[in-house]
Amino acid sequence: KRPKNDVINGSSSPNQQSPRENKTAAREKSKTIQTPKERNPPPTDRPAKKSFPQVYLLVGVCDDETTHKMKGKTVLNEHERAESLRHCKWVDEVIEHAPWVVTSEFIEKYKIDYVAHDEIPYSSDDTSDVYALVKEQGRFLPTQRTDGVSTSDLITRIVRDYDQYVRRNLERGVSPRELNISFLKEQEIHMKKSISEIRTTIHQNWHGTKVELSNDLSELKNDLAQTFAVWESRSQEFVRGFAARFGAESVVVCGST
Repeated sequence: KRPKNDVINGSSSPNQQSPRENKTAAREKSKTIQTPKERNPPPTDRPAKKSFPQVYLLVGVCDDETTHKMKGKTVLNEHERAESLRHCKWVDEVIEHAPWVVTSEFIEKYKIDYVAHDEIPYSSDDTSDVYALVKEQGRFLPTQRTDGVSTSDLITRIVRDYDQYVRRNLERGVSPRELNISFLKEQEIHMKKSISEIRTTIHQNWHGTKVELSNDLSELKNDLAQTFAVWESRSQEFVRGFAARFGAESVVVCGST
C-alpha cells in the first residue's frame, strides 16, 4: 500500500487524482454498483487478492535479461508478460523490471505489506530462497500453485508435441525458415504425417485389411518354411563335403547319429 498522494508514471496537482486514486475510486464504485451475485466468485485456491478485506495487488515482472540469466529463455518477452498481467482482473498494478530477489529497498519503494508466493523455497544462484527476507520479516503470504500451468509444465507440453505443432504450422503456410527447421527436419515431419495417414487408413478399413494381411502372412510363412528346408538340405551337403576334404567324415557321422 502507498499513501494516497503517491503518483505513478506522472504528476498531479492538488485537485487532480493520481492514477492509483482513480483505480481505487473505480474499484470502490464497482463495489457499490455490483452485488456479490453479479461479480465472478473469487478463486479459492489463489488467495492473494482476497486475503484481506481491501487489497491492492501489485505484480512484479522481471525483465528479459534477468529472467534469461536466472531461469532460461521465455516464450513471451517482458512487455508481453506485463501486458498479459494487466488484463487479469485480479491485478491492480504491474511493476516492470522487478528484482529477482525481493529486497528491503523494493518493499519500501512500493510500500508493500506482504509478498505472496507459494511457500516452497524458490532457490537461485546465490540464495536458497529468494523470499527469505520477507519470510524473516513476517511479510510472506503463502499461496497455492495452480497445477498444470507452470512454466515447466507448459514447455513440457510444447516439447512433447513439437512435431505436431510444426506440422500444423507448415500446413498453414508457415515456411521452414520461419520455424527455424532444416530441410531434413521438414522431410522427416512430412514422412511422419504420411505414416500417420497410413495408420489411419488401416484402422478405418481394418476388416478388409486384416483379411489381406492374414493371407499375406500365410504365404510368407510357407515361403519361409520352404526356404529353411532348402537351406537345411544344402547345409548338410556342405558340411559333409567340408568334412571329407579334411578327413573328418567319422566325426560328422558320429555327430549325425
